[in-house]
Amino acid sequence: MSNNYKPAPIDVSQVVLPAQLTELVEKLSENVHEIWASERIKNGWSYGKFRDDAKKETPCLVEYAALPEGEKEYDRAIVEGILKTILKLGYTVSRKDFVDSS
Repeated sequence: MSNNYKPAPIDVSQVVLPAQLTELVEKLSENVHEIWASERIKNGWSYGKFRDDAKKETPCLVEYAALPEGEKEYDRAIVEGILKTILKLGYTVSRKDFVDSS
């Protein structure tokens, strides 16, 4: 099957994420997992010791902290790619600390 589609992602191979974004990467990675898990559950999936597409079971329907490191790395790679793309496109990522003045 060929439809001549050739993915052309933005080249971010030379972009280095600042160390200050390490915490953000982890928080966003956890959120990516939460979004994924929510969608799976919404679509009828449940926890199973082994992945079984027919039964809609997966061992990854656990909290982020309990995921195997390989699964966490997958989520981190997605987040890092997004953050690197943001930087490559000339945007900045910064943290604004809010002071409660009430």
